[in-house]
Amino acid sequence: MNCLLIEDEPLAMLRLSEYVRRVPFLHLAHAVDNGWDALTILKNEKIDLIFLDVEMDDVSGIQLLDALPARPPVILTTAFDHYALKAFDLKVSDYLLKPYTFDRFLQAVIRVQETGVGRSNDPKTYLFVKSEYRLVKIFFDDILYIEGMRDYRRICLKNEKIMTLETFGQLEQQLPVTQFCRVHKSYLVALNKIESVERDRIMIQKSTIPVSLTYREMFYQLIGRSEKLG
Repeated sequence: MNCLLIEDEPLAMLRLSEYVRRVPFLHLAHAVDNGWDALTILKNEKIDLIFLDVEMDDVSGIQLLDALPARPPVILTTAFDHYALKAFDLKVSDYLLKPYTFDRFLQAVIRVQETGVGRSNDPKTYLFVKSEYRLVKIFFDDILYIEGMRDYRRICLKNEKIMTLETFGQLEQQLPVTQFCRVHKSYLVALNKIESVERDRIMIQKSTIPVSLTYREMFYQLIGRSEKLG
């Protein structure tokens, strides 16, 4: 999801930018400190998700929302809880009260993602990948996991393995975000093929796949656990 951050507090912007970069399915498209720049971006570019500070010097977040009858999902960020009722009236996706944790941030973006924004809205059940000199059709349901092997990605299916030069980023753009999750710099797994998880290790058939610190919180949120096991 292409994200637009609208925040006029430098430290809050720094923290929010860091949080966005930690989530694999979010892309930081723009970060601005005023509503006028935001309006220009929204007029000219495709934005999938807005993080919006409420109290800003030029145009408040509430005024900006009132000026945008057609807009992508919005997550409000503010240090004041008395805007909650107005946020509800404006049908924002979530309301983050500063200072919020990464865990709370993650809950908010997953809630947006589950509504069908971004990759998860793709009705396809397959993708095509280039392998040697041909394009191979792969059904999502046949994928067990994808492993990085230097310049190659090895796509492990139920009955075969396919090698491709496509990057993890290119593959993730084609896969439904509710069904697949990056769990390590070298692994992406199909969530419905996981047999068990123990001590940050995933078992899929006879393969053991590590869950790294970078992707740990995201993974456990997607499988419905708020914290790691063991």
